[in-house]
Amino acid sequence: MMELAVLLQPRASRDRILGWHQGELKIAVTAPPVDGEANARLIGLLSKTLGIAKSRITLESGQTNRHKKLCIDADAETVLSRLPPDR
Repeated sequence: MMELAVLLQPRASRDRILGWHQGELKIAVTAPPVDGEANARLIGLLSKTLGIAKSRITLESGQTNRHKKLCIDADAETVLSRLPPDR
């Protein structure tokens, strides 16, 4: 299990991982921040990128905030190897 800090940018032109920003992984999604749509899109994008099931990613905090904490049920080394490097 690992915890991941995310800075979410809703209503973007496309879904993508932008890289690291002040210790958080910045992710843009096309969905609006309405009725959990952006959160669902975030989990879907991370699931696809990491190659794990959506059920293995849970939103621990930040349901209505751009700054989110996710709990990922996977080896930290594997997760970090599939994300952009921290610069």
